[in-house]
Amino acid sequence: MIHSHQIMKGAVLSAVVLLTACGGGSSGSSSGGGQGEAKQYDVEVRRSEHGIPHIKADNYASMGYGYGYVHAQDNICVLAEDLMTIRGERAQYLGRDGSYTIIPNGSTASNVDSDFFWRAVATDEAIAPIKANSDPEVVEATRGFVAGYNRYLRELKSGEHSGRHLACRDAAWLTEISVDDLYRRYFRLSILASSSVFVSEVANAAPPSPDNLPLPISIPAISALDPSEMPLAGEQPFASNMYALGAEASTDESMLLVNPHFPWEGTERLYLAHMQLPDAEIMGASLYGVPAALIGFNQHVAWSHTVSTAYRFTFYELTLNPADPTQYFYEGELRDMEASEITVPILEGDGTLGSETRTLYRSHFGPMLELAVSGVPVLEWSPAKAYTLRDANAENNRLINQFFRWNRAQSYEEFVDLHGSVLGVPWVNTTATGPGKPAYYGDITVVPNVPDSKVQSCGAQPLQTALGALLPGLPILDGSRAACEWDTDPDAPAPGIFGPANLPSLERNDWVHNCNDSYWLSNPAQPLTGFAAIIGDEGAERTLRTRLCMLQVQRRLEGSDALPGNRFTPDLLQTVALDSAVYSAELGRQAVLDSYCQLPTLLGSSGPVDISQACSVLSAWDGKNNLDSVGGHIWREFWRGVNASSIPAALRWTTPFSADDPVNTPRGLNVLNPDIARAFADAVQALQSAGVSETAAIRDIQRSGVHEQEIPIFGGESFAGSFTIAGSEGDLQDGAYDVTYGNSYVQTVTWDAEGTPKAEGFITYSQSTDPASPYYQNMTEAYSAKNWIKFPWTEAEIAEKTVEVLRLSE
Repeated sequence: MIHSHQIMKGAVLSAVVLLTACGGGSSGSSSGGGQGEAKQYDVEVRRSEHGIPHIKADNYASMGYGYGYVHAQDNICVLAEDLMTIRGERAQYLGRDGSYTIIPNGSTASNVDSDFFWRAVATDEAIAPIKANSDPEVVEATRGFVAGYNRYLRELKSGEHSGRHLACRDAAWLTEISVDDLYRRYFRLSILASSSVFVSEVANAAPPSPDNLPLPISIPAISALDPSEMPLAGEQPFASNMYALGAEASTDESMLLVNPHFPWEGTERLYLAHMQLPDAEIMGASLYGVPAALIGFNQHVAWSHTVSTAYRFTFYELTLNPADPTQYFYEGELRDMEASEITVPILEGDGTLGSETRTLYRSHFGPMLELAVSGVPVLEWSPAKAYTLRDANAENNRLINQFFRWNRAQSYEEFVDLHGSVLGVPWVNTTATGPGKPAYYGDITVVPNVPDSKVQSCGAQPLQTALGALLPGLPILDGSRAACEWDTDPDAPAPGIFGPANLPSLERNDWVHNCNDSYWLSNPAQPLTGFAAIIGDEGAERTLRTRLCMLQVQRRLEGSDALPGNRFTPDLLQTVALDSAVYSAELGRQAVLDSYCQLPTLLGSSGPVDISQACSVLSAWDGKNNLDSVGGHIWREFWRGVNASSIPAALRWTTPFSADDPVNTPRGLNVLNPDIARAFADAVQALQSAGVSETAAIRDIQRSGVHEQEIPIFGGESFAGSFTIAGSEGDLQDGAYDVTYGNSYVQTVTWDAEGTPKAEGFITYSQSTDPASPYYQNMTEAYSAKNWIKFPWTEAEIAEKTVEVLRLSE
């Protein structure tokens, strides 16, 4: 085994020395092997400024090896904890009292419940189809990643890399990983928007018994629930914006804006890498533990994703044998549920290792579950009925192939064809374009084949109606009839899902977008209609962020946005992307100034509130959340109150929503509504009570929530109609917004006259989670200053920006 750290010449030499002094260099040690030995892995990794690895290899195993090594170098603690979690070992190492949150989907479970869930769901049998169906490139890259990761781990455990990864380097749970661990990681990502939303609900599902008496289900109580409290509802840190711009929207070449809003913590952070192989070259970002570009670009094509509105699962209601609640009727005959006795080791408070055993059950559809929301039983296992989950992405053995094949696509046309022919994308919309190519949108994803007609004939009433009002489009079907099984389209690559002909897509020469509403208005000039409700809504009100998303393009093409010309250039696209405007303020600020601000005080929940200074600040505010903007926090807290209130949309606006003008309606803030007036007064009172100055600039009160050093962050919240997202977990009661999700991988891509990609952007929270790394916050500092980083693509660009070279072989 040979490991060399090459010091470059000239300017690069000083840069490498600086990085080493900051704790970011490699040990430079050699170990094992000899020059004459055959090598399983042989790879060169050049790090350019800001820590981007350019991984050059002759095969996928070596590419994976280099990727696994540098990814561990940057993020071993975060990835290792997640892999330990998916193995079902949290309680064994971290004890029974802790908990684990899957940040994007909002599921929080105790360590014990988490272990039971993953041991029940991510079994060897569950990942076997993914392994068996994986392309050779996937198999080799996965094997290489594991070997490279384990090599770095061994170096760390042997005392190398002094000062690095202090959070976990001595932890008992930091162990070598296996190929199966990485396939479990792929599986976990596949079910991120489905089964893993219900960790505790699956882990605690048990048949009724004298010691486990069921609670009665009340349809009126379920109907009275707040829809925002339901699973996958409300504002989750799991969103994105994206544009694809064709020739009619750009001054020169087609362009793409990449702008996912993912967590700044955990393994759903994104990692940027450039992979150079004999049959493919691709640069882009991936979620931790996946040695491929999930969002990427090359000389042929560029693409991005946003989270889709489609549901990836359905519930089934089972009718039980009154004498045995683990048997259910199917086509008039009784079927036994599959019982699994699972034992979880648990580290107790006194340091001893105990255990707990549960028996969890599955129907032929999937795992049994029990769901309660705000203390109200929704899906309860009673002597008569029980509920189970079928998850289309738990059956998706094409996920990882989809992205590896996209990474090797040799044209835009091949990319679009692969979208439908593989049909392995689990839960995201896609936009794409290429040099001289149109703008493409598709929600060609894995969706249960449940047309509206099946919901009508198979909906399990009365729950279907009650749940349908809270989670529109999500079916709960009769599990006793074969007719209620999912359909299969003739063009689908697997049973039970829609084929591409029944999924929405669009190609245009001007533009397409998605900002997390459904496919309906991917371009408002050409609405997409006629698709099943399980995929998304049509003819319904769009969010404020989606409306701004569309308006920014429309205004640019009209030349009405106060920017030069009436087309996009890369610079203008970047300006729009980070503009930090607040659309709710555009719709409502003047009405507030003309009404409430004509009064010295306004009645809040606790009495009169002096609003005079807040009004003076809002009058001068620029309507944005840039670092030097003053007043955005007042409006944000006001709109937080409006958004959290029970004010129906019809009473919030003076002009209601119209499907004939969906971009511009509803509008006209209804300042005569006393609840809206109270929300404004309460927001001002909250700021005063918290000691937050009404004249504070955003740079003084909004900062990265994942770095030790205070780094100011611009942007606002989606609920207020911000396009540029800086999300925090609460309000200003602690005196600052600590940003923990939002803009995560921001990138613009176009091509020059020779077809060479020109990409600039940021990993907003930077490449590494290790405070000792030189790549821990340098991209965040560039992002804070809006200093767009050029991503090196050509050999000359890479050579110019290289600060570190690793040559790894084994």
